[in-house]
Amino acid sequence: MNNKKSKYKLDKSVPIPLYFQLKELILKQIQDGIYKVEDAIPTEKELSEMYDLSRTTVRQAITELVQEGWLYRMKSKGTFVRTPKISQSFIQALGSFNDQIRALGMNPTTEVLDFKVINAPEPVAEHLKLQKKDKVIYIHRRRFADNEPIVMVKTYLPYDRCSFVLDHDLVKESLYPVLASKNETSIHKIRRFIEAVEANDYDVENLGVVPGSAIQKFLSIGYNMNDEPIEYSVARYRGDKNRFEIVITAK
Repeated sequence: MNNKKSKYKLDKSVPIPLYFQLKELILKQIQDGIYKVEDAIPTEKELSEMYDLSRTTVRQAITELVQEGWLYRMKSKGTFVRTPKISQSFIQALGSFNDQIRALGMNPTTEVLDFKVINAPEPVAEHLKLQKKDKVIYIHRRRFADNEPIVMVKTYLPYDRCSFVLDHDLVKESLYPVLASKNETSIHKIRRFIEAVEANDYDVENLGVVPGSAIQKFLSIGYNMNDEPIEYSVARYRGDKNRFEIVITAK
C-alpha cells in the first residue's frame, strides 16, 4: 500500500464491525478520487492481506458496495468503480427536474421531441377528469444530466386550462414554473405511482440502455390548489443512473 493510501486505516480497537469499517474506507477512497470511475479496486485477496482481514469480511464489504451501486463486478476481470447514481429527492417534494439536477452540481438539459395538441387518450382523459373528445397538450421530452440521457417523460395537460404553455420554450424553461404563472394551474400536490420494469425498445433507442435492463417508471398526477388534476406524466428513468430518496418521519 503506497503512502497516499496509508492514511486510510482500520481501527480494530473500536466496537465497529470490521467489514463496515472496510466498506466505509473504500467508499472514502472512491469519494477522495483514490479510485476513479472504471478503476479496478484491489482483489479480495489483496485487501485481505492489506488490512489483515479474513476473506469473508472483505467479501461482505465489497458485496454491500456492489449492492449500493458504488462498485460492479466483471467475471474473471475484477471489481470496478461504477459511475455514481444521481440521487434524487423529487419523489417526496415538489420541484423541477432542472432544480434537482443543479442542486446535485450537474448541468440539466432538455430535448423536446414532441409538443402539440392531441385528443386525450383514454387513460389520460380518465386521470385528468376530461371527456374523450377533449384536447390535451402533449409534451414528449428527453432529459439529460451532464449531457447523459437519464429520463424520458411524456406529459399531458388539459388544453382548455393550459393553452398558454404552448407559447413557452420548454427547452429553456421548466414546466412547473410555467404552470405556476397562473394560480389555477400551479401544482400544489402530486400523486406518484412507482414500479420497476424492464427496458423495452423505446428505452433502448432513447436512453442508450440494453434490452431488459432496469427502468424506474413513474406515473404522476399533479393537482392545483382546488385539488383538480392539471398534469398527467409518465416518466421512465434509467435504473443504472438514478436512485430516489425517501425520508419518513414519525408523527
